[in-house]
Amino acid sequence: MLEPFKPYLNTRFTESLGQVSDSRLFLEICKRVYRGSRQVVPKHLAALRAGHAEPVRADIPSPRKITSWIMRPQDTLTPDLERRLLHVRIAGPGIARACDPARAFAELLRNRRGFLLTEWIRQAEQDAPKPVSGFAGFLRQDLDAVHAESSSAPTSSTAASTPPA
Repeated sequence: MLEPFKPYLNTRFTESLGQVSDSRLFLEICKRVYRGSRQVVPKHLAALRAGHAEPVRADIPSPRKITSWIMRPQDTLTPDLERRLLHVRIAGPGIARACDPARAFAELLRNRRGFLLTEWIRQAEQDAPKPVSGFAGFLRQDLDAVHAESSSAPTSSTAASTPPA
């Protein structure tokens, strides 16, 4: 019976950064014609707070869209996109754990701070979820090649394709 109200509850929870009371949200959904039990609202909010709530599928954007929000500079996100990303992070603890290392990696590349790559790899291998730590492991395996490529002179194939000045 709570199912039709979950998108509203999730949005209000996200907008308040989890600081809204169970009673207040219960009263708000009652004004929206909710006629179910009072006890299920605190249970749902507790699951949201713990990161264990099943996300409302209609509210989840595509993985491509979520990735674009995570990888772009944070100051370029509109308030609406920031709110939606926060909602996704709350609904998906795995996404939340991957978000910070992914953002750090994007910033490292965007600002050309390759000297920080080894430290990023170390942290990602220790703390990040498996997909990110696996990516870091592959980077570690190719670290010599990455450093050699970034510090080498252009190869004959790239020099040949570069027009003379």
